[in-house]
Amino acid sequence: MSKRARKNAKAAGTPPPAPAVTEPVPVELPTEFYFPPDDPPIPVDERDLLAVMRDWRHGRATRTIMQVISDGYIAVLSLLVLGAMLAGALLRTQSLVAVCTTSSCLTARTLLPWVVLFAVFALTLSAAHLFGPVLASAAEGSWLMDAPIRRRRLLTKRLVLPLVLAFAVGLLLGVLVALLSGNDTASIAVWGGATGLGALGLMAFAAAAQAREARGAVRIARTSAAALTAVAGAAVVSVAAGWVHLSLAPDALLPVVAGVGVAGVALAVAGTMYATTHLGEIRRARLVSGGSLVSGMQGAAFALDLGLVRDILVDRESAERGHVKPVKGRGTGIAALVWRDVERLYRWPRALPGLALSLLVPYALDALGASVVNPLLSGLALIVVLVPFLGSLRVLTRTKGLARTLPFPTTTIRTAAMVVPAILAVVWGLAATPAFWGIGAAGQERTLADAVLVSMATALAGLMGAVRWVTAKPVDFNTPMLATGAGAMPPTLVFNLFRGLDMVVLICAPVLLGWGAGWSLGLVAVVFVFLRGTFDMDELKAQQEQAMREQQALKSEKDKIRVSRPRR
Repeated sequence: MSKRARKNAKAAGTPPPAPAVTEPVPVELPTEFYFPPDDPPIPVDERDLLAVMRDWRHGRATRTIMQVISDGYIAVLSLLVLGAMLAGALLRTQSLVAVCTTSSCLTARTLLPWVVLFAVFALTLSAAHLFGPVLASAAEGSWLMDAPIRRRRLLTKRLVLPLVLAFAVGLLLGVLVALLSGNDTASIAVWGGATGLGALGLMAFAAAAQAREARGAVRIARTSAAALTAVAGAAVVSVAAGWVHLSLAPDALLPVVAGVGVAGVALAVAGTMYATTHLGEIRRARLVSGGSLVSGMQGAAFALDLGLVRDILVDRESAERGHVKPVKGRGTGIAALVWRDVERLYRWPRALPGLALSLLVPYALDALGASVVNPLLSGLALIVVLVPFLGSLRVLTRTKGLARTLPFPTTTIRTAAMVVPAILAVVWGLAATPAFWGIGAAGQERTLADAVLVSMATALAGLMGAVRWVTAKPVDFNTPMLATGAGAMPPTLVFNLFRGLDMVVLICAPVLLGWGAGWSLGLVAVVFVFLRGTFDMDELKAQQEQAMREQQALKSEKDKIRVSRPRR
């Protein structure tokens, strides 16, 4: 009833009608509804679950049987060809090693497998500390680890694979180095077994430490193995150069090597038993972390982008540290950027020992009489140890938005980011000058002035190679693809493997050809002009567009009709 009708009814003295009352409609509830009883859940068999996963993966093959046979034939043929080449190289090396008859040379040959032994141990512990060694993918961590299953039975096979890989890689490297050192068959077997079993024991030890969340123990063992590698390398160089007089028979240390193998077996048995018993105690976050790292590195490896691989590892290491104490900068302008690199040195000095250890390369090559290829190999080694010092250059190169916030051109920013690594390279060149002068067993082959120039050219070649490796542009997948046996790929994708190496080869070529180090230093200046971004086409195009926009704005400002204000 409306408001006007009620008003009219009230004026007429008629009471308004009562509102209609509607009765509720009865709702019938389902009589078959009931709560489930408290029955125990049905147990899940891990073997059946793994069988379902295996059938799901194998039942979706994308290749026919003929394609698989063809790929297998190509793989077997490649292995045979590479094996024949490797066998020929080993036979030639053994014929060259047979000429080594002096006491110092024999002692250096005896100590060389120890360097590889400790290096394999350090590599094994580094890989175990980085990845797990037991890991699971992110997909498995999101749905599989939440299921009511026994995690130990599921992860047992994940433990077997890293153990087998550690033993196989250690055995192969041990046998190869012992063969190159000119040992007999029994010595080769002992060295190969000791290296493989030692790597196996250390991988099992890392798995047990992962179950106990004792990453500090793995870190300490890795640092100790790296230190022993450096000591053994310094001993080999000192003995081969004649600085230290030591006489050892080739089979003098074989009982010690056999003891290392026995210790590796004991450590492998104890570590595997403990890790297998406590696999269910590993946290899911730790398992998924290693799996996600492997997935990211696989994607970067498929793109042949080693710089991206290092970026992933640096991000992982930074995430583990969590946070750092901020430090106030100093200076203004370009000096502030340079000072930040100096602060980074004493805040994170982990890269300095690698730079110091790289000095063993030129001295070892000089002691072995390989002074001809000393600049090339030393420059390649210097690339590896100088890349960690170019972190700011990497960030400012890949993050162009951050670089545009600085009131400096690109050439000035890149030059400022190279100052601290350039100083370190010059110090390295001064320290390596005696090796290029020839103070080893081969005698002096250059004058002191030529040795200084060659050493500086080598150091700067390594610096330019590292800068080229860091500042290289990512692969552009929008370009026309090149059809290959591995599928379509950009033409510049393969060159990612050689960036940085090309600079060292270009700069060291005059020294290798005997033209003199002056030509190499001139090439350093030319390469520096290009790497600092002087002729960067993208930068020049951006500057040209900016100039055109400013010119158009100025022209439009002039074309405006100006109307003067009227005066009284």
